[in-house]
Amino acid sequence: MQGSVNPGRRVKSMKLTKHEHANLVLEKGNETLVIDPGAFTTPLTELRNVVGIVITHEHPDHWTPEQLDRILDMNPGAAIYGPQGVAVAAAAYPVTVVHDGDEIAVGDFALRFFGEKHAVIHSSLPMIDNVGVIVDGVLAYPGDSFTVPPIEVDVLAVPAGAPWLKIGEVMDYVAEVKPKRSFPTHEMVLSVIGKNMANERIGSVTESNGGKFFALEPGDTLDL
Repeated sequence: MQGSVNPGRRVKSMKLTKHEHANLVLEKGNETLVIDPGAFTTPLTELRNVVGIVITHEHPDHWTPEQLDRILDMNPGAAIYGPQGVAVAAAAYPVTVVHDGDEIAVGDFALRFFGEKHAVIHSSLPMIDNVGVIVDGVLAYPGDSFTVPPIEVDVLAVPAGAPWLKIGEVMDYVAEVKPKRSFPTHEMVLSVIGKNMANERIGSVTESNGGKFFALEPGDTLDL
């Protein structure tokens, strides 16, 4: 299930389904990849053919034992990837530790990891490990950080609301990455008004650089 990878090579098209908050589900052929199944996401009870689970960092809005157990009960062979902090927090699970620059193939998915640390929330709180992930050289998701992906980005999952960000920083991040397409994630902490504002700002910066913005809601899909 796991091996060497050329992250820029696409063998099959993918379908992305956005779920609540930071959870993304990718389908390719008859295989599924799950990213950040956390506490703010509706219980994931119907996922099949899961070959891999990526957890960007240890915070419970990005993973919970309950969500992992639901997935693994139906997909006992699924591999789990995350930084060292996730391996410690989820010690009861077989987490493969990944670092900035690592490239891994899991099923038909090519994963490339980037970044090392979570964005600063407050000086009184410890810095924790965080890795972003690039899937098939197409989708880039930074987890809870503004780490710029090391490739030209087709589709960027943009954090829209969190204790560690303000919308001006989000706009600067999108302006620096210049994705061809973008959509919001990490927004369950926002009201409807807040989500609409964030979407407007992210969309404006994406489009000013020639890209296209998709205001995906939970359950919406995007072909990659």
